[in-house]
Amino acid sequence: MLRKLIATRLTFIVLLTTGITTNMATNSVDGQTQVEPKTALRMLNAQQQQFQQKVVKVADNVYVAVGFHGANTSMIVGDDGVIIIDTLKGPSSAAKAFEAFRKHSDKPVKAIIYTHSYGDHIGGASAFVEGETPDIYGTESFGSAEGVNKAVSTVKAKRNLRQFGRDLSALESTNRGVAPAMTADHDGGKGYLPPNVTVPNSGLKTTIAGVEIEFHIGPGETDDAMFIWLPKQQVLFAGDNFYSSFPNLYAIRGTAYRDVLSWSESVAKMAEFEPRVLVPGHTMPIRGKEQATTALKDYSEAIGSIYKQTVNGINAGKGPDQLAHAVKLPERLRDKPYLIEYYGTVPHAVRAIYSGLLGWYDGNPTTLSPLQPKIKAQKIAELAGGTKNLTSQMQAALEKGEFQWALELSDHLKWLDDADRKLARKVKIEALRGLAAREYNAPNRNYYVSYANELESGRLSELWF
Repeated sequence: MLRKLIATRLTFIVLLTTGITTNMATNSVDGQTQVEPKTALRMLNAQQQQFQQKVVKVADNVYVAVGFHGANTSMIVGDDGVIIIDTLKGPSSAAKAFEAFRKHSDKPVKAIIYTHSYGDHIGGASAFVEGETPDIYGTESFGSAEGVNKAVSTVKAKRNLRQFGRDLSALESTNRGVAPAMTADHDGGKGYLPPNVTVPNSGLKTTIAGVEIEFHIGPGETDDAMFIWLPKQQVLFAGDNFYSSFPNLYAIRGTAYRDVLSWSESVAKMAEFEPRVLVPGHTMPIRGKEQATTALKDYSEAIGSIYKQTVNGINAGKGPDQLAHAVKLPERLRDKPYLIEYYGTVPHAVRAIYSGLLGWYDGNPTTLSPLQPKIKAQKIAELAGGTKNLTSQMQAALEKGEFQWALELSDHLKWLDDADRKLARKVKIEALRGLAAREYNAPNRNYYVSYANELESGRLSELWF
């Protein structure tokens, strides 16, 4: 039944995000992103309006292509040419966006600007050049976005597939929180062209194709990020430091620590410009000076609040597990449509801040040298009155819908030589799908379903890693 619920084809529902999300996030279980299955589906369906494929005119000479891949690409029309901001993941998706742009201008591309070096923003540049040699702008630290040691690239690639649901069928997919579920990734990176103009750390103000344009350094989701300001049009291009979801302060695919405090400060800096239009790195532009400025201020406050609460808790001696369930968004921000946890989550952010500032150790001597998993599982079984009783408890948890507890018990049983490991695996699969059905956070949902599929197919080892 649960699998059927996950596999049900999601029909797009045109609903205003503010209407469908009101009070839904605050009804989650234990501060996590779990709600009733029907509510989770309605929320994810509503979020899909944020990346419907279209070209949006945000000023007389500024156009934003949304939904042609995961990220946005923008075109600014100047006197004798156009400027492209971000170029999607690969040349095929970029070419489709550029074709749509060409309905508004056939002028040559004079410049390409990369807001940061994530692959979904830089991989399609070749589709825009048309034999020209445009200036390509990047920051001094351009290329430092990933920040994860290549030594762990193998496992990171596997976790990336799960987070984004790249191996899920169309029937199992919803979306990626800030992007469509299905995108053309076969040529990712094949259109990349390296920057040939470096934006200094002090920023840059210049004129391109008759357009006054400003480059401002703004580290956040990546260390090499910048945002772009058009002073005459009062349009601000935020890159991935803003999109309509609680920000991904930590990505479950695996990332190095993202400087959360710098991220908050960079968004606050953006708010000082009081833009008439805010163009995110993903999702739809926000129009209106009051709306755009308020969104940026709220975003900065939300990030800063999570950081401050976590740091205060750390200094009070609290560990990451306790804090992940205790830290909350300020009440006035919880139902803001651009802060619903479709992509990032507060608990993940709290854990990332903790480990980023202090490392893995929580200060409790009990956790300095914990028992190895097999021995701990044996002790848990003894406490339960034997493996048979532990198995019964696992099955009972599943039947009661206590899916997280069922998962944790199945992970103990997998280590026991006298356990029914096939049954433990089956329970874990069902519990994962039970959690997925209740998830409105897209990466969590995708990861649960992807992992369940891998378990069911036998692709994972006997230890289920």
